[in-house]
Amino acid sequence: MYDYTSTKYKIHLSFHTDGLVERPDVVGAIFGQTEGLLGEELDLRELQRMGKVGRIDVQLQSSKGEANGSIAITSTLDLAETAVLAASMETIERIGPCTATVEVAVIEDIRVTKRNQIRERAKVILLEHVDENSIDTEALITEIRESQRVGQIETYGPEELPAGPHIEQSDAIILVEGRADVLNLLRAGIKNTLAVQGTNIPQTVIDICRQKIVTTLFDGDRGGDLILQELLQIADIDFVGFALRGASIEDMSRKEITKALRNKVPIEYVRSGQIEHFLKLNNAPAFRLEAGTDETADLAPSENTSEIAVEEKRTSMSTTDKMWSVIDQTINSGDLALLDQHGEPIFKGRADDVAQVLTEVVKIHTDANALIVDKPITQALVDLAVDTRLKVFAAPSFTGLVKQPVNIQIIQFST
Repeated sequence: MYDYTSTKYKIHLSFHTDGLVERPDVVGAIFGQTEGLLGEELDLRELQRMGKVGRIDVQLQSSKGEANGSIAITSTLDLAETAVLAASMETIERIGPCTATVEVAVIEDIRVTKRNQIRERAKVILLEHVDENSIDTEALITEIRESQRVGQIETYGPEELPAGPHIEQSDAIILVEGRADVLNLLRAGIKNTLAVQGTNIPQTVIDICRQKIVTTLFDGDRGGDLILQELLQIADIDFVGFALRGASIEDMSRKEITKALRNKVPIEYVRSGQIEHFLKLNNAPAFRLEAGTDETADLAPSENTSEIAVEEKRTSMSTTDKMWSVIDQTINSGDLALLDQHGEPIFKGRADDVAQVLTEVVKIHTDANALIVDKPITQALVDLAVDTRLKVFAAPSFTGLVKQPVNIQIIQFST
């Protein structure tokens, strides 16, 4: 019997068939077409009998008379043997009655995940059990104070919205997007925050905006723009703080947060479209300036409606708008799209081929800048992207992500 506690590697494969198949067809093709291929030592049935290979996990989706899916196989073999076993799967040419292609997406090192778990647990043990004389006392006190500050997050209203501890007694509050933003502002010593939790603004937020002086501080992206747009239509806002375009509030430093709040714009200037005029009067720097460009994207109301429009120096759509347009088209399509620096698609394919795109296609297209994939992305695939020239990686979810790349912006979009 296979012992999952001894797992070293997990083989991830993707497959495509030109007709409809079922999971038993996939498993049958794996055993049938690899039997005898590598000799008795690496025969799949024998490896399973000896407990060196685990069960074959198949995920399958069918659409338009075709089938796509993924295969996962756990292994206690060494890396070389596991790689040979994985390569043998790519020799499969038929699944059931259909022509098929099978490709190795990635070989995941399970021990890396375990080491990360050990590292995080060790941090907790360090704080809870170690003798205070065996570590730097000042560092420990600083960390405990930080933990205490972060631990002060509370909930507010019947919707149990994440909030800072001073939300009720303070005359002024700061509205942010989510719980992570509240936590980061707590780290910066700001305790009068309340999270709106998305574009569906809760009644609690509308009510508190009538009672207190309200400043908004949202991410410098399309999501933040939409939340601000809705708030301006239904709530009583007094000031608007702006993050740099593409910046996330949860990742900003204390200095950046303080600067954004210090340069907050009165709502009258936002509604009248005179934000730049206000900034010049107050000697404040222009906000939302994208790195590497000469354009600023300012929020200003339309002349005929109360909607928020993005004003730009160019008359055409901005690169960010083009990218989000492609994201909207990719959602629930099972496809992927590779974009250039101007947000224009330069390659399209199936989402299951993402590993091949990262290892081969991106290298061909020297102007590749963003990859949008309608498929959950693993840490292994993110690691492949790190070695490319990509600046943006967008997907509906990123599973098991423990190492955030410093040179790639990760965007998670809703499906």
